[in-house]
Amino acid sequence: MSRTAARVSGVRVLIVDDEPELTDLLSAAVAEAGWHPFAAEDGRSALRIARGCAPHVVVLDGMLPDVDGIEVLRRLRSENDRLPVLMLTARDALEHRIDGLSAGADDYVTKPFSVEEVMLRLRGLLRRAGAGEPGDDGPVRVLGDLVVAGRTREVRRGGTSIPLTAKEFDVLWFLMSHPHQVLSKAQILDHVWNASFDGEGNLVEVYVYSLRAKVDKGRTPMIHTVRGVGYAIRAGEG
Repeated sequence: MSRTAARVSGVRVLIVDDEPELTDLLSAAVAEAGWHPFAAEDGRSALRIARGCAPHVVVLDGMLPDVDGIEVLRRLRSENDRLPVLMLTARDALEHRIDGLSAGADDYVTKPFSVEEVMLRLRGLLRRAGAGEPGDDGPVRVLGDLVVAGRTREVRRGGTSIPLTAKEFDVLWFLMSHPHQVLSKAQILDHVWNASFDGEGNLVEVYVYSLRAKVDKGRTPMIHTVRGVGYAIRAGEG
């Protein structure tokens, strides 16, 4: 899901578990609550997706196939020490529960569990974190590790803040509103500057060049030129 741009306003929930049936079940419950689920099947994916979607709360399995859940928790905490985390543990894994709570987990449930219990605990964590009201952060667009917030006009890639000018942001927002689509210079000029093309393509080129220098610098390129047609933004590979 992190590789697809989305208009994500409200509560974002990262669900980390290597059992597809379980993540599907929790994702459906989260969506039914009016929140936005982001699923990861292993620790490395969880860390990458977390940097992209900036979750309000995480459901984290303690036993993952690559990076141990406790290590994932520590890394999440190192990047956001106030991020609420609900650990999922095996019923007989008392030591693992203690390790999780010691590492900073806010709460835990044991498998097997009821979806209702998980949702109640998530609501409690969100309430205590002050993130219980969806929509307070305005529209957010996510593509790969790039996150663009409409209300605050904040841009982050891989967790790093990227300052943009007003028009740079407007161009990026328009591109993010049409992920993977090729937009012509005329379309961008009309939408951002409310002007007809009339040979002003150089203006668009200047701003796209500036955006690339900030958004793509030192990273896998996301803003692409389709020669003779226009520009497109796509999630970076690698």
